[in-house]
Amino acid sequence: MAYNWDDLRLFLAVARAQSLSGAGKALRLDPATLGRRVVRLEAALEAVLFVKSPQGYALTAAGAQLLERAEAAEQAMRLAIAGVAAASDRLTGQIRIGAPDGIANFLLPQVCAQIASDHPGLDIQVVALPRVFNLSRREADMAIAVSAPEAGRLTVQKITDYQLHLAASRQYLEKHGPISDVNTLKSHRIVGYIPDMIFDRELDYLEDLGLASVTLGSNSVSVQGHMIQQGGGIGVVHDFALPFLSGVEKVLSREVSLRRAFYLIRHADDQGNQKLGQFAEILSGALRSEVSRLERKA
Repeated sequence: MAYNWDDLRLFLAVARAQSLSGAGKALRLDPATLGRRVVRLEAALEAVLFVKSPQGYALTAAGAQLLERAEAAEQAMRLAIAGVAAASDRLTGQIRIGAPDGIANFLLPQVCAQIASDHPGLDIQVVALPRVFNLSRREADMAIAVSAPEAGRLTVQKITDYQLHLAASRQYLEKHGPISDVNTLKSHRIVGYIPDMIFDRELDYLEDLGLASVTLGSNSVSVQGHMIQQGGGIGVVHDFALPFLSGVEKVLSREVSLRRAFYLIRHADDQGNQKLGQFAEILSGALRSEVSRLERKA
């Protein structure tokens, strides 16, 4: 076929960003050029990969099938490169990551376990706290955040976008009936953040939905998820967390859909640190793949 790995790399970027402009920024490529490359790939495959609309690029069934195979190819290439350079490129020592508890509970365990398996001499520490980490005080070697900081001597790298939806347990829905309208949400028990403990504006989901009253609250995403799983009410759940919350399903998924992003934050003084740079690249790639894998299962 008349396509190569570079075509798949561009396809992955568009599929993950769901737009030419977002993918173009990630690849440092002009969106118009990227659009022509997508058309060329579709012609080579004789398949439509995206549905284009003013809202962006959504995958077709053929596109979703290619995404799964392209991610497998991406992972295989990453492992092949790692294998060739294993003798000299294996990471050693200790690296500490600061992260909000959502990504710390549902993404980092499996991602870090795999990285540790590939780098036996590496000790990885995950500090899960519902707040912004202070890298200037060296609380961690790097931190993951849900918004890009605008101050401080820091380097910021976008990792990936992720999706969130309203969700409830089947137990709750069977007891309280199906939910067919956003306006009826105010009559239901709401699970969410404790309002005065929201540490980042990007986490204030309920205000965006016009829901000010929280019946069951926690500063922990994991605790909120388990409250919902136990039939406590309706709340906003990360799509990548849904596969871990058996019996929980999306509610009003067409009417209410939120998009946020994860950013990897490092101290500017560490920009030339080869070990941290290599780890950051491995971690970011693995997180992108894991978010994509879990969101397909949600």
